[in-house]
Amino acid sequence: MSHAVVIRLLLTLVTIGGAIGVAATATPTLGLDLRGGTQIVLETQDTEELEADAEGTDRALEVLRRRVDALGVSEPSLTRSGENRIIVELPDVQDPTEAAEAIGRTAQLTFHPVTGIPPADARDPLVDEDGRPVRIGKQALSGGDVTDSTAGMNESGTQWLVDIDFNDTGGRAWTELTSEAACSPLGAPQRRVAILLDDQVISSPQVDESVACGVGIPGGSTQITGQFSAAEAQELSALIRGGALPLPVDIIEQRVVGPTLGEEAIEASWKAALIGIGLTLLFLTVVYRLFGLLAVVGLLAYAVLSYAALITIGATLTLPGLAGFVLAIGMAVDANVLVFERAREEFAANGGRLGRAVTDGFRHAFTAIIDSNITTLLAAGLLFFLASGPVRGFGVTLSIGVLASMFSALVVVRLFLESSAGLRRLRTRPALSGVSSLGRVRSWLNVRDPQVLARPRRWLLVSAVLVAVAVAGIAVRGLNFGVEFTGGRLVEYSASAPIDVDRAREAVADAGFPRAVVQESGDGGVAVRTEELSNEEEGSIEASLGEVAPGLVQERDELIGPSLGEELRLKALIALGVALAVQLLYLGFRFQWTYASATVLGMAHDIVVVIGVFAWLGKPIDGVFLAALLTVIGYSVNDTVVVFDRVRERRASAAGESWGRSVNTAVLQTVPRTINTGIGAIFILAALAILGGDSLGDFALALLIGIVVGTFSSSFTASPALIELESRRRPQTPRTSKRRAAVDPYGGASPAPDHSGAVL
Repeated sequence: MSHAVVIRLLLTLVTIGGAIGVAATATPTLGLDLRGGTQIVLETQDTEELEADAEGTDRALEVLRRRVDALGVSEPSLTRSGENRIIVELPDVQDPTEAAEAIGRTAQLTFHPVTGIPPADARDPLVDEDGRPVRIGKQALSGGDVTDSTAGMNESGTQWLVDIDFNDTGGRAWTELTSEAACSPLGAPQRRVAILLDDQVISSPQVDESVACGVGIPGGSTQITGQFSAAEAQELSALIRGGALPLPVDIIEQRVVGPTLGEEAIEASWKAALIGIGLTLLFLTVVYRLFGLLAVVGLLAYAVLSYAALITIGATLTLPGLAGFVLAIGMAVDANVLVFERAREEFAANGGRLGRAVTDGFRHAFTAIIDSNITTLLAAGLLFFLASGPVRGFGVTLSIGVLASMFSALVVVRLFLESSAGLRRLRTRPALSGVSSLGRVRSWLNVRDPQVLARPRRWLLVSAVLVAVAVAGIAVRGLNFGVEFTGGRLVEYSASAPIDVDRAREAVADAGFPRAVVQESGDGGVAVRTEELSNEEEGSIEASLGEVAPGLVQERDELIGPSLGEELRLKALIALGVALAVQLLYLGFRFQWTYASATVLGMAHDIVVVIGVFAWLGKPIDGVFLAALLTVIGYSVNDTVVVFDRVRERRASAAGESWGRSVNTAVLQTVPRTINTGIGAIFILAALAILGGDSLGDFALALLIGIVVGTFSSSFTASPALIELESRRRPQTPRTSKRRAAVDPYGGASPAPDHSGAVL
């Protein structure tokens, strides 16, 4: 083993060892869709005094942070998104009403004198915490004058109370307010002070009899006592300490995921991953023997590296983020298969020298691996910068996964293969390596040399028919957009026994929502979808459903404002369009415009067909589906780039060959790689489809459809399109070939098929 190989081996082992250390000692950050909890997105609004810009939103964020800290939630997260949005994540909080009341009370906290009792015919009178109507006077001070508020026990430990501290201005205003109230007799409404938040009285304490008229409560602090429970005192102190938000805010998004749903998603993901990856690794080992086993080690290194990288950068792992891992696993498998298939060709061509075959295999496969991965990285990077929400998370995990897969294939696996190729046992028995023959499929194709693309327009017609059927599904059935893209509210429930959907519809209608859409969800559950639904109205629906479904549990709750849904949809389309455009430019630069145009045509074909199938099936079009669609695009580009890289190589080596024959040969040469890569991906996705439940099941279904369609389009949509584009760009004059024994079906000169190295 050379000195350079030893150094590379040591660096690789250090890198993998460090990744293993990080993976073993750190814990990943799970998104709420996997962990369970509540997410609320708030949007700040302009006022006459203050603009809802980044500075004003940051001030509101600090006020909200104090309110959240007072709730005692474990590991809350508050971040500003853009200029005027605040994302609040509360793990393990399952009651959106409680969270919204504690966090989303957005009006300013104010203190007022109570001036009496309103008349009986007063419209919408204010009531205190005991339900008594009160009339209040002009605001005396605001929450901005409060410096702190805490809940505690009195000296004897028998009664809960709330301590409030004011700043200098607030202390003077409080003294003046209480001095006026103390002039009223005990028990009179005017002896009380009203504390309002969100135009509601949260407390109306009476000024103690020890406070003298005209003197008030000095010192800049006070205590509120009463018949508080511990929870009531803590809630009141939290609301007061939260103070006044400098800007009013609206709740534009709210998501709640039950802990059991998140646990089921994680369990299903791990089972599917173990089963699918295990079958994939077994398949690689059977087909490629020792080299396949070494590729298995490389894939394990990929998994550790990508997992450690996610933990290191603090990325949040979400359900759509699993899409990035699936695509990256597929690309890691594909890179290894590409190298192995090229090594098989080189072994047959160079007289059976295994070390030379491995080196040449990596050299010839390098451009295809780099081009396919760069196009995917370009799309992932643009999705991160242009999209939002789950689509952006998909871009992060996909980028990390692709980089890790390239490292594992081009560094780790290459190091293992080049080191093992020099072993004496492999030199004497090269069949153990798994690359000493072309394989049955490739050998059969070399012998038969089928001209599958002799009539490219027929294949384009087949693709057009598939697109027409898909478009018909979209037109006839329509697209079932999820609330994420339309706005509205979707709540999923489960119960101790399967819920009868008809009885559930009646219960929802009895609750006052006859137009709500009630459908089956999961194993015996139901999903209720409406355009607008407040937390109180959702509570009435849940109560009504509880009467017909004992043991009712809320599994998922998504509320999206209509403006946000439209924005998310627009951003996703823009990100998708820009990603396709950049890939077109890159492919045009690396190849030429005909290659790029044919690739984009194949991608468009795959997108329309997958969407059309989901339209015919009535499946939801949501963030998870969009992540799956982006994954399909990645597979489609990857497949097409591999084929076109062979076309480019063929055009450089076979002078005078017709375009049709060059493309046909390239498609046949990449068939083993396509089959083996597809089988590996199908193992993983089939396990996800069977074990993953509704969300993961739909995601896996979209990918299964996409892999089949993408594999078809790379060979029978993009490739025929390339033939047609090139034939129109530079028509060829048929020439006679002395080596050709049969009529060239493409009408151009062509060398005879090269069957050297074929194995019968």
